[in-house]
Amino acid sequence: MTSLERVLTTLGHKEPDRVPLFLLLTLHGAKELGLSIKDYFSKAKYVVEGQLTMQKKYQNDCFYTFFYAPLEVEAWGGEVIYVEDGPPNSGEPVIQSIEKILSLDAPIVKNSKCLHKVLEATSLIKATNEHVPIIGVVMSPFSLPVMQLGFDKYLELIYHYPIHFNRLMQLNKAFCIEWANAQLAAGATAICYFDPLSSPTMIEPSLVRKTGFTIANELFTQINGPTATHLASGHTLSVMDDLAGLGTSTVGVSSLEDLAELKKVANHRFTLLGNLNGIEMCRWSVSEAEQKVKEAIGKAAVGGGFILSDNHGEIPYQVKEEVLMAISEATREWGSYPIAQSLRNG
Repeated sequence: MTSLERVLTTLGHKEPDRVPLFLLLTLHGAKELGLSIKDYFSKAKYVVEGQLTMQKKYQNDCFYTFFYAPLEVEAWGGEVIYVEDGPPNSGEPVIQSIEKILSLDAPIVKNSKCLHKVLEATSLIKATNEHVPIIGVVMSPFSLPVMQLGFDKYLELIYHYPIHFNRLMQLNKAFCIEWANAQLAAGATAICYFDPLSSPTMIEPSLVRKTGFTIANELFTQINGPTATHLASGHTLSVMDDLAGLGTSTVGVSSLEDLAELKKVANHRFTLLGNLNGIEMCRWSVSEAEQKVKEAIGKAAVGGGFILSDNHGEIPYQVKEEVLMAISEATREWGSYPIAQSLRNG
């Protein structure tokens, strides 16, 4: 099977030839090319070369055109801070006061140089392959304000400024839809919708049902392709019915929850993506990596509906090449269908 066939089969809750593997690698491309992280993300051609190299090296079942989290804030005029050995971060909040929200306008995707690099990378990767899914990324309109405003000011907005909150959500929704559809038009196969604030780890579900999930439900109908929803390490179990109601095809799940239980509750309503612990992965040995892969496959792979990945949506820069290779090799060895009875029995 090709990677695309493998993924589509498991999304249909059937068993492909083996468990699909999504190594969501971003920063490791800089290592492969011998570049600093800042230089690596400076040109689309570097990201393309990095993605092509890593997909071949680790036999990954996707290309991942996510650059860095504050990319969208950068499009709004915000600052990006680069470090030598970790993901770029956002600088001072681009929205300095809540009152400013009422006079804001959303950026236009086609006019944004930083977003154009992602679209260029997506188009170039698409031109090289037809058989490996390309995963684009958007930040949820509900979660993006953590970087736009700062967490403390955003919480104040949510609880005390309903008019300003609704205005910002309308702006963010329009931007999110335009950005998602631009990536799909450039060649992305699907869109990963990152929404960490909608996890019960962050905010009580009763509030999220009125805000984050309502927003997602409204905009998913306007995205011209399939979506995966990722709560970026946050708990999902108590909101699985809500996630199923969004019509999203895949849900990224936390390493803090049991995969077997998650698979049972998902009940063919969506595919699970996860849930290897990326932070622990930084100190895994090769044998530990293999064991973690075997455990995940044993708990969630039977019957399809499972893609092996990390639990956060980005593998840390500090994870060693030999560990990534061990994950890849263990997936091919232990993830072939039918899944061995010894793994099913734990």
